[in-house]
Amino acid sequence: MAHPLYNAGTWIFDLDNTLYPAACDLFAQIDVKMGAYISNLLSVDLIEARRVQKDYFMQYGTTLAGLMRHHQIDPHDYLDYVHDIDVSVVMPDERMARALAALPGRKIVYTNGSEGHATRVMARLGITHLFEGIFDVLASDFIPKPDPGAFTALVEAYAFDPADAVMVEDLAKNLIPAHDLGITTVWVPTASEWSRAGSDGGFIDYVAEDLSAWLAEVAGLAD
Repeated sequence: MAHPLYNAGTWIFDLDNTLYPAACDLFAQIDVKMGAYISNLLSVDLIEARRVQKDYFMQYGTTLAGLMRHHQIDPHDYLDYVHDIDVSVVMPDERMARALAALPGRKIVYTNGSEGHATRVMARLGITHLFEGIFDVLASDFIPKPDPGAFTALVEAYAFDPADAVMVEDLAKNLIPAHDLGITTVWVPTASEWSRAGSDGGFIDYVAEDLSAWLAEVAGLAD
């Protein structure tokens, strides 16, 4: 018997710590770059820079959104700087590639980062050719997840039926607007406190501890 999600019309995947395992610790590199950017911008030490960084993240969904609101930075310069990292720690994922290829629905990456960063990571995973598009923070006019307006823009950009869509994400709170639109939600938990914040809210339909293995199960592939 086919998995209930096998014939989903549209699959929406977050990028960082979702399509690749959090154990890669790729975001740690971005975290360091964000701290350095803020330290230089505000002429503060790295401890204060981290406080500002996390405060903006919690208030606005991304550090970038807070910096744009309070300091009128150039978002393109910021994204180029923080995403200038070594992505070689991300390994190809053949099981994920096979599972994605076996699922008949459209596949879209939805990230609060940049398209360039997403493209580099997807190339490392070996899955670029399996995706129809990347909806990044520029495409949402710099409105980040979990703002409901960003989700509305995503639906309009790709013209899909939310009731026939699945969203996969490591930050539980980012699934709330998806659930509210009628999208089936899949949470990929990590050890981070940011990942689990709000995860007890009743808006998570599936939990995928190992996304590659879970997608293979949905696709009906044997290990």
